[in-house]
Amino acid sequence: MITEIHWTAQSSYPILTTLQLLPLVIMMAILTMRENRLVPLIGIAGAVAELLLAINLWLNYDTHQGAMQFAERAELFGPLAYHATVDGVSVLFILLTALITLLMVIYGQVRQLLPHAWFLSLVFAVEAALMSMFVTVDLLWFVLISVVELGLVGILLARWSTSPESELAQTRYYQFMSTGILLLLVGIVILGWNHADATGGRWTFDLFELAQAPVSAGFQSVVFFLFFYGLAVRVPIFPLHGWLPLVAEHGTVAAAPVFLIGLKIGIYGMLRFILPLMPEAVMQWHEFIVTIAVVGIFYAALLAMLQVNLRRLLAFAVVSHTSVLVIGLFGLNQMAFEGAVMLSINFGLAITTLLFMQGFVYRRTHTLLMARLGGLFDSIPVIGITFLIAGLSIVGMPGTPGFDAAHLMLEGAIHRYGALITIAAALGNVVAAGFLLWAFQRAFLAPQDESQPVRKVDPTTSTELLISGVMILVLLGAGFYSEPWLDLIEKSLEGLSALYTTPHV
Repeated sequence: MITEIHWTAQSSYPILTTLQLLPLVIMMAILTMRENRLVPLIGIAGAVAELLLAINLWLNYDTHQGAMQFAERAELFGPLAYHATVDGVSVLFILLTALITLLMVIYGQVRQLLPHAWFLSLVFAVEAALMSMFVTVDLLWFVLISVVELGLVGILLARWSTSPESELAQTRYYQFMSTGILLLLVGIVILGWNHADATGGRWTFDLFELAQAPVSAGFQSVVFFLFFYGLAVRVPIFPLHGWLPLVAEHGTVAAAPVFLIGLKIGIYGMLRFILPLMPEAVMQWHEFIVTIAVVGIFYAALLAMLQVNLRRLLAFAVVSHTSVLVIGLFGLNQMAFEGAVMLSINFGLAITTLLFMQGFVYRRTHTLLMARLGGLFDSIPVIGITFLIAGLSIVGMPGTPGFDAAHLMLEGAIHRYGALITIAAALGNVVAAGFLLWAFQRAFLAPQDESQPVRKVDPTTSTELLISGVMILVLLGAGFYSEPWLDLIEKSLEGLSALYTTPHV
């Protein structure tokens, strides 16, 4: 049984509840004052306050403890209970969420996403839902909040789309996401029923209690695939990625994609729920999952090379790179787990940066067709440099957080699968470097097509410089000083690693 430390032992107030409620308070304040000119400043101040709260959580977190910390509990009704607690992995994802939300609030100013108050209120509502998902250890709560969060992101897609074909993107988005939620819900009901059967009728969806009621081998494989496919839709990995290219091309340029793919909820859900609850099924099927991931790396990379639209190219880059992430996650040892978590954070920072830079380019050119771009580096060099650094971070260049993460992931993979799978994952990174550098060259360095009308490109604004500078500093800072983040997650992953030290049969 995993131990917990109650919040009063570490904090003078229920910090996890505050993290979830503060964005909702800010949202209500913005809606109440939506006609006030101070609304943008309220949004920025609120996002800064949430980030400071996340930093306070990190500073008070005891990295020497393997226990879950800041635990909060409250009975609600029936089997649904509020049970929030965090480990180092959760804290890292919470920090990433708070930082990305602040940048999204500032980005909304640059892109002039009006009516601004409604945009900001949705951003803070999504942040509240994400914070709740990262702190909960109740599976039913996780799924119910997922429904809310996906619905809110769907509104962002519908309201701030940049394409006349946005209805198709919305349809595919809801089809895939509702299917994923349904699969998760069925899996959770089976786990709750199994616990009730083992304990004389008491239903629960609490992670710690479910772990005390082992699932029979037959049911465990069924539940494993219900959970895996339900979360894989959100990662997304091949072949469950069909919604992403359409959403990338016909949805919002950055706002919705940042929340959907910048924050790896699917990877976090696998790490938090699948791996601890279903070790026998994981050991039975991990080679199958990794095989799919290897196919996905090269399938998506090939399609990325064939794209003429920068938005679709980045979408397939996501599918290719997240396949590498899945290989790390299913390496099933300490180094692989640490590499997968760090790659998730690196990927969140890098893809968010790429999406923001893409949005800045779109604001000037009103297109992301690469044949109509070119020559942008002369006019907006800072945006080009930031795009390049983010692309290099995705492929794990030294000096970026992807370097240590990729090293750990590859070392963990070679211990579990040997050379062949590891070489495939490494080659996937090389291919990713190829199509991302090609995209940078086409958009920023290649001369503009002479058949296109000469355009005047506005220089970089001060707000764009701020966002670009922050992202460069965060990427390079996390790359050169990765030790604090590895220390944060090391103890939290030791118990999970120990679970897979002895092969399961």
